[in-house]
Amino acid sequence: MDVSPEPRLILLCGLPGSGKTTLAKRLANEIPAVRLCPDAWMSDLDIDLFDERRRERLEGRFWAHAQDLLRLGETVILDFGFWGRSERDAKRRAARALGVPVELHYLTASIDELHRRLEARSREGGPGTAPVSRELLAEYAKSFQAPDEDELGLFDAPLPGRRA
Repeated sequence: MDVSPEPRLILLCGLPGSGKTTLAKRLANEIPAVRLCPDAWMSDLDIDLFDERRRERLEGRFWAHAQDLLRLGETVILDFGFWGRSERDAKRRAARALGVPVELHYLTASIDELHRRLEARSREGGPGTAPVSRELLAEYAKSFQAPDEDELGLFDAPLPGRRA
């Protein structure tokens, strides 16, 4: 296991079912890093995963905690989804103000593939899972702002020897 030479912030961006949590867990073990995932916490605390008000509050607390961890030299993975460019920009700027490199991992798949994965995950019924219909997924896709090449170029590359 390689230890990261400097703390960094890693943002996971994508729709439900794109593989964010799978990647986040793998990276957290490989780097090592602290992984903050609202879905897991909300599930553990028996909070409805669709409760947007509580999700926003939890993500706010996670962000404050992440900044403390970065100041202490820890690498942090935020497994939030980051659907909007403005929230990705805000996290990148704030982390850079702390002198910390920032990676953005954008995971994507077709709506059909996302739906297939979400149906399989729902059948397994593990913690942090909630049924997401094809219709809801299509609505999510309409509000998702995918990062373009220009935006991706604003972020730091993953450390050598580590695959996304």
